[in-house]
Amino acid sequence: MTIEQVDGRKRGRRACRPDPDAGPVAGFAHALLALKEEAGDPSYDRMRSEFGAVASKSALAAAARGLQLPSWETTWEFVRPLAVTVLGRDEEQTRLEWRARWSAARQDGPAEPESGPRPGRHGWVLVAVLVVVVVAAAVVVAVSAPRTRGGEPSLPIEGDASSLVADVTYPDGSRVALNERFVKTWRLRNAGTVPWHGRFLQRLPPLDGLDVCHTDARVPLPDTEPGAEVTVSVPVQARGTPGPCQVYWKMVDSGGRLYLPQSNGIYFLVHAG
Repeated sequence: MTIEQVDGRKRGRRACRPDPDAGPVAGFAHALLALKEEAGDPSYDRMRSEFGAVASKSALAAAARGLQLPSWETTWEFVRPLAVTVLGRDEEQTRLEWRARWSAARQDGPAEPESGPRPGRHGWVLVAVLVVVVVAAAVVVAVSAPRTRGGEPSLPIEGDASSLVADVTYPDGSRVALNERFVKTWRLRNAGTVPWHGRFLQRLPPLDGLDVCHTDARVPLPDTEPGAEVTVSVPVQARGTPGPCQVYWKMVDSGGRLYLPQSNGIYFLVHAG
C-alpha cells in the first residue's frame, strides 16, 4: 500500500521493500521503488490521474513488489510518468536505459505472463498479449484540460467528454501479415458539451523497433461538435517479427499538451505473422 499525504502527514502502510540482493527481479523492483521515491513518492492513483500512467493501479503496485518481473509495457508505464513527466529526464534515453535494465532482469527472473495492457470495464489498462486476445471493449474517454509536461494538470473542463463508438477497421485481435500496411479506423463521439477544435491523437512510446508497429507520431482529429461522431484513421505498418502489436494514443492539442491526464486513451491491438 502506498503512503498517502493527509494534512501534511503521511499515513498508511508502507509497501514491503524488495531486497535488492534477493535476485534480479527483486533488484529491479527495488530500483522502481527508488525511482518512485526520487519523484516524491506519489501514490499509484496519482501516477495514473495526474502523470498519465497507462496502467492499472494493481499492475503498478505489483511491479514494485519484486515477486514477478513486470512486462516491459507495465515497466515503461511505471517509469515514464516518474522519470520523464515528474523528473524531466530525456524520454528516449530513459526508455533505452530502463529497457536494458528490464532485459537483464528478464534473463534470470520469472516474468509475469502479461506483456501488454488489459482492458478494464470503464477504461483501458494493461492487456495480456503473449497469446492472441480478442477484446470487446466499450471504452469511455474522460477529457480534461491540457497540462504541460512535468507540470500539474489544470482542472477538468466542465462538460468535456469523449467515448469510443466502434472499431471501424481491424478490431482488437485481428491478424495481419509481417510488415503489412493497413489503416486502423475508430469512430469517436463527442459525448460532452464542449466543441473539439485543433485536437490530435498522439502516439505513446515505444515508437520504433522490429517488435512494434510503425505509425505517424500524431494524427489530426477532425473538429467535432457536441453530440457528433467522427472517424479518425491511422496508417500502420505491422511489426517485422511474429507477435502482438499494441499501440496507445492520447488526445492532445497542437502543442502536445494532454487533454487526458486521468484517462488511458485508446489503442489498437493486432497480431502479426
